[in-house]
Amino acid sequence: MDKLEKQPCPVCHKHELTLSETETEVPYFGKVFIFGMECSACGFRKFDIDPAEEKEPAKYSLEVKDTKDLNVRVVKSSNATVKFPEFKITIEPGVNSEGFVANVEKLINDAYAIVKFIKENEEDSIKRKKAWKLMDEILDVKEGKRTVTLIIEDPTGASAIISEKAKKESLKKKKK
Repeated sequence: MDKLEKQPCPVCHKHELTLSETETEVPYFGKVFIFGMECSACGFRKFDIDPAEEKEPAKYSLEVKDTKDLNVRVVKSSNATVKFPEFKITIEPGVNSEGFVANVEKLINDAYAIVKFIKENEEDSIKRKKAWKLMDEILDVKEGKRTVTLIIEDPTGASAIISEKAKKESLKKKKK
């Protein structure tokens, strides 16, 4: 692991930022670089993941049918969009989007946290009830009582769902 310490932080400008780069091998995906920035002064953090070799834009999908599927390994770059079409949930990459290597359960937990945040901040009682229902449906997936499709679309090709059950398609660039 390569590290640069005492760098200026882009948020607080104190020289407490540590930059790191790690090279690792992800089974069935290949060599990746994990980049990180962490400021000990203000708590700013940013991580990303890039494949060692250039990849084609790709769309991965996996039908999550039981609790075993929650353990499927996922590589998600900061440029990837995550979708759960049955729940009408789309998580678009943004300024604070981070890359990571985790499992399907992490992405389901992320979707649950987003819906919970919306429920807690929604003033409309009907929308709050819909959010409660959606939270229950997401918990059903975690308990293996419900099937959901996970889709990851990455224009950089740096993401993947590592499973024989996963389907990979070329991600066509949209015409302007």
